[in-house]
Amino acid sequence: MASFMPYIWIAVAVVMAIFEISTVQLVSIWFVIGALCAAVTAIFNDSVAVQAIVFVAVSLLALVITRPLVKKFKTNTQKVSTNADRLIGETGTLQSDLPDADAIGQVRVSGSVWSAKCDNPPLQKGDRVRVLAIEGVKLIVEKIQ
Repeated sequence: MASFMPYIWIAVAVVMAIFEISTVQLVSIWFVIGALCAAVTAIFNDSVAVQAIVFVAVSLLALVITRPLVKKFKTNTQKVSTNADRLIGETGTLQSDLPDADAIGQVRVSGSVWSAKCDNPPLQKGDRVRVLAIEGVKLIVEKIQ
């Protein structure tokens, strides 16, 4: 049994490496390291239980050691707002009436005219509104009291 176990562990490492390469995130690199260490263990120890323990222990250790580093790089990527996202929280002037929740009107915000909806109608032309969100190409607005 000991003669082919290193090959099985190497096969596990190769499968995990292929899986890792096919994804855009780090999901199985720790298992590649664990499987390679289990393959080395299989050369010196015939016990499959010992090999499995080495696989699990090294995989978990690699995960624990590298996880803070992965998190650090992952959290440093910041979302960049588009021009439209910058309108959220801005105030504008309603250019047409919004009599009900299904109505779509127009609002002038930051010098541009946008399509607008309101969840709490009715609103009248000339009302001051605040942009709450963006759904597609429509601004969701509320009246400023």
